[in-house]
Amino acid sequence: MVGSPTLSVRLGSHVTLEPHASGEIVVHVQGQSFSLGTFSTGIADRASELGSSVPFSSFEADDQPSDDEMHLLVRRLAMHGLLEYRLRRSPQGRDLVVIEPQVPDYWPRLPQLVDKDILVLSRFAYMRRRGSDMVLESPRAGALFKIVDPKIASLIASLAEPQAVNSLRKQSGFPGIELLALMVDCQVAFKMRGQSDNGLRLVEGDDDLVLWDFHDLLFHTRSTEGRHANPLGGVYRYARRFPPQPAVRPRWPGKEFKLKRFLTKRQETISPVATLLRQRHSTRVFDDQRPITIDELSRFLEGTAPVLSEGTNKLGFGNDGPAVGYTVRPYPSAGASFELELYLAVDKCKGLRQGFYHYDASEHGLVSIEVRNNQLEAMLMKGAFAMGVPSLPQILITMAARFGRISWKYSSIAYALILKDVGVLTQTLYLMATELGLGGCAIGIANIDLFARMTGLGIHVEGPVGQFALGREPQREPNLHSA
Repeated sequence: MVGSPTLSVRLGSHVTLEPHASGEIVVHVQGQSFSLGTFSTGIADRASELGSSVPFSSFEADDQPSDDEMHLLVRRLAMHGLLEYRLRRSPQGRDLVVIEPQVPDYWPRLPQLVDKDILVLSRFAYMRRRGSDMVLESPRAGALFKIVDPKIASLIASLAEPQAVNSLRKQSGFPGIELLALMVDCQVAFKMRGQSDNGLRLVEGDDDLVLWDFHDLLFHTRSTEGRHANPLGGVYRYARRFPPQPAVRPRWPGKEFKLKRFLTKRQETISPVATLLRQRHSTRVFDDQRPITIDELSRFLEGTAPVLSEGTNKLGFGNDGPAVGYTVRPYPSAGASFELELYLAVDKCKGLRQGFYHYDASEHGLVSIEVRNNQLEAMLMKGAFAMGVPSLPQILITMAARFGRISWKYSSIAYALILKDVGVLTQTLYLMATELGLGGCAIGIANIDLFARMTGLGIHVEGPVGQFALGREPQREPNLHSA
């Protein structure tokens, strides 16, 4: 009789450990190195075991004096996403599945499943080819599953329809209850609890997920930081394969109508709006000797994002049609949804203490949100890193979307509309910063998991879709980085 698969742990293929005589263990990964701390002499020898698969269960039992230290080392590696987990029939057997963390603190858990449990695949789960591998992923999951045994792909496909665990056990090549438990733990599959919602999508344990289309949640998590292990930013992936496209598009061959002839009586001065558009630029380094003031911040926010008026529209669905509230603000928004909220991570602002705040657009006020100091610092540091500078922004503004506010109406184009709204709000912030003589810089990457930990909001409920650094522009020289 074939035994149940066992879960093992090993270093990721791109990771090496270097133990020093002092007991310090240094990790090397993708050209970077950092210390994991200092350990006793025996741990350095045992750490080498992680180059091959070690039973996962050995890190849950404390039957040796050094186990506590070994467990600490392994958890530190897991915290940085440097481990992978393998499901095998036997310690020396062939891999069935390799589990690759996609979030830094992923740690496998095996929730209990019984034969009568009904499982179904999450509608956010998908399988795809990655090189020569088949992988199972979900934007909700903390890890992806590399499918090594082709029979497992068939079992996963069968979960498109709800299946009892007992029925799955009877399938040829059943990979074991452990894989099902790991899939449930990662929210790739879930236990059904009752009937579906009157023909709507299965709730999957969270009503807010009903409003999301598959492609929108996938794009949100894959185009931001925090929910995947893919490189982000200016990585120049194709620099050695293709030449860069020209900065200005080559002319079409058709007849061109010259517009310059209509400017023969050009005015010596241009309009204030056109002046602001020409003066707008990105400022990445700020003058910390003269930080922005609370008065300037108040004027900046009052000019860009307050609620100017409110109203209600009745939808034409008959007498029972819902009444939908709307607002008017200084920038445009798809369907007057105004789903974007501003959160301010403040490092330096004269008259305002360092902290994390939400901008109350209806009252033109700042509401303090209690967060850990290391979380605030991490958010500010990530903003500086994204701008490619060593110093923190004086204020980092996070544009967070209340996703349900816009997906309730627009469904499959909701996320695309949100990003368009981010664009027009970003330009509004730029122009107001220029008008007030301040410096600003749009930032294209935000960490959705960090924001979730700071606010306590689920990544699919309200989350960052853009950021903007704000502060005092240095006097000594013009900014060399413009955008």
